[in-house]
Amino acid sequence: MDNMMQIAGALARKHFFDLPLDYQSPKTTIRIFAREIIGRQDGAENLPLLLFFQGGPGFGALRPAANSGWLKRALKEFRVLLLDQRGTGLSSPISFASLQHLTPTEQAEYLGHFRADNIVRDAEAIRQQLSPNTPWSVLGQSFGGFCILRYLSAAPEGLKQAFITGGIPSLNRSAEEVYQATFKRVAQKNADFFCRFPDVRDISQRLVSYINEHEVLLANGDKLSVEMLQLLGIHLGMEQGAESLYYLLEQALIDTPSGTELNPLFLSHFTEMLSYHTNPIYAILHESIYCQQQASRWAAHRVRQAMPEFANNADEVMFTGEMVFPWMFDQIKWLQPLQQAAELLAAKQDWPALYDLDVLANNKVPVAAAVYSNDMYVEREFSEETAAVVPNIRTWITSEYEHNGLRMDGEHILDRLIALNKGNCMR
Repeated sequence: MDNMMQIAGALARKHFFDLPLDYQSPKTTIRIFAREIIGRQDGAENLPLLLFFQGGPGFGALRPAANSGWLKRALKEFRVLLLDQRGTGLSSPISFASLQHLTPTEQAEYLGHFRADNIVRDAEAIRQQLSPNTPWSVLGQSFGGFCILRYLSAAPEGLKQAFITGGIPSLNRSAEEVYQATFKRVAQKNADFFCRFPDVRDISQRLVSYINEHEVLLANGDKLSVEMLQLLGIHLGMEQGAESLYYLLEQALIDTPSGTELNPLFLSHFTEMLSYHTNPIYAILHESIYCQQQASRWAAHRVRQAMPEFANNADEVMFTGEMVFPWMFDQIKWLQPLQQAAELLAAKQDWPALYDLDVLANNKVPVAAAVYSNDMYVEREFSEETAAVVPNIRTWITSEYEHNGLRMDGEHILDRLIALNKGNCMR
């Protein structure tokens, strides 16, 4: 398509593709969207493609406002294709409304086609249309890195090289093992948070007391519970996330002539800081990204039950991290219509294997990966395990960044990874 639009320092072109919902039975199609970004320098239209896999699961790709950050570095050598993974953005987006015509069993069956295996099938189908005779480069952030490992397993012939930031998955560890490791990271992030902001413990306890004594409705109409408050800990693993959380909490309670009340600003900003309300795939399929021929059975919830310090009635508030819990489908109104489907997917035991260990053991595709040593979302030890058994993965292990390093300092990070794949980076 030639519908070119302009952003500061770059051009953008929209692409739509009609691809199978189920590649084993391709009679039903869904629409997949990708935005091509092109630099303004001479020859930019002829540069090779770099496909970007967004973090998630369940989030649309970056909507750039300008040629900046990692995109600025990428456009020096590539045209960039920003893929809205199936079910997100403009790619047949999923919501409770889009699935309301289906029974819970039909919803679960439909959603079962939205994991990394089919995201990669979409990507390869798109490559065969846009770059049929040429392998392309890929960049994956967080869950996007999981997609890249799947790509290396399923269609390595489509890849020239890969870059991963904060997203090398374990190839064989269960969801329960993942959450046992990440809950420990979350506990340490809590300790750091309370140390950095000494009054936050008292603020949090006062807020919990208020929630327990009053019915509190958020700006979207959901009732605020203590366990929902704890979900805000997902920000503790991000650079500037602890600050954002603190500044929200310190404004939560205000004194009025009628006594202490909750600040409307807090009630409004609370839902803006969580994505479970607006990105249902993130909640419904999150645990499935770790499942290969086994059920998750709400693994994070089971691990949490063995950690009383994270209970919603503990003596001191402990914030949770990137975990999904079954009660969320009771308490979050936009998830409630999908509760039965979520239960079916949590019990699903026949998830296909995501990684072919034999193919990965013979990997020839150059992969450069930034591994964040204190990552709260993707356990460093598991990433290093994978890198040790997959040839041609070169890792840059750093404590300089949190999980959102690509967003915060992407130009530098991508530049280093490009150099690492070229063999020019001193370690």
